[in-house]
Amino acid sequence: MIKFLDLQAITALHADEYKEAVSRVIDSGWFLQGRETKQFEADYARYVGTEHCVAVANGLDALYLLLRGYKELGLMQDGDEIIVPANTYIATIIAITRNNLVPVLVEPTWEHLEIDIDKVEAAITPRTKGVMIVHLYGRIAYHDRLSEICEKHHLKLMEDCAQSHGCSWKGTKTGALGDAAAHSFYPGKNLGALGDAGAVTTNDTELAEVIRALANYGSQKKYVFKYVGVNSRMAEQDAAVLDVKLKYLDEDNRKRQELASYYYEHINNSLITLPKRIDDENNVYHLFPIFCEHRDELQIFLKGQGIETLIHYPVPPHKQECYQEWNNRCLPITEKIHVQELSIPMNQVISIEEAQAIVAALNSFRY
Repeated sequence: MIKFLDLQAITALHADEYKEAVSRVIDSGWFLQGRETKQFEADYARYVGTEHCVAVANGLDALYLLLRGYKELGLMQDGDEIIVPANTYIATIIAITRNNLVPVLVEPTWEHLEIDIDKVEAAITPRTKGVMIVHLYGRIAYHDRLSEICEKHHLKLMEDCAQSHGCSWKGTKTGALGDAAAHSFYPGKNLGALGDAGAVTTNDTELAEVIRALANYGSQKKYVFKYVGVNSRMAEQDAAVLDVKLKYLDEDNRKRQELASYYYEHINNSLITLPKRIDDENNVYHLFPIFCEHRDELQIFLKGQGIETLIHYPVPPHKQECYQEWNNRCLPITEKIHVQELSIPMNQVISIEEAQAIVAALNSFRY
């Protein structure tokens, strides 16, 4: 079986360094808010190109705290609207609604799979306070026109970078393209921790200070609480391991780009559509989505050929039970993506022989 994601093989690449990092944490006797977290925050901020990185417990918390920080600063309030792509993962939407803000769902383009920037301005109302772009699949969702729109309408431009570690636009990394960004370091990500972990990056010092306090029960000084905060802190061992992995991120992404190039050059089946190819700088291939009108049959066929695949994601946010009030909405491009999408194996440890087998299976599929 060719695994969709072989975390054992990926971890084995630098296992000795991870073990050394974890042992260092164990020997230190300091497991939260210590030297390792501070070091990773500094190194990741430097890598992304921002002044601040605030480590938190997971990607959802990063999204939630970013928006909550703006609310505490008085820049957003209950009922304000946030423009967001309709085809994002549910976490982006949850972070907005948990803050008593209103998601305004904007369709992506079928060609690029990211938010349709041509539709953003039409979605702006007097209640709009920000745009949250999502670099889904590791593909860039940013364009200079988006910054121009946000500046024109005095909106905050926020990034969901859960799948885009190392991706960039004209030399600037995702996480530094807007006013603030949320990152996830879930184990399966291009930059993944041993467990859940996340961060917010920004050049806004005041926002960073508020988020850091909110993540620590609302405290900026021990036993003194300015905000009604939450407990959202990155574990020291995760910070230590992430700092090791950060050294290899660009190299790992290059291997993903090489595999993607092989897929683009060799997958040739009229029943399968590939997403529009974009420059490697703009895509770190967290996932490699393909599209097929007979997606479920294709997945069963590939399983029979010994190839594991996943669907990202079978049900779009507006059709989820938790958002029943949206269930009757019609978002045809989003719904087409979710009905046809299938993710094939994409990571830095897939061998050329495995890639050849995946391509051969895809090209032999008939319906």
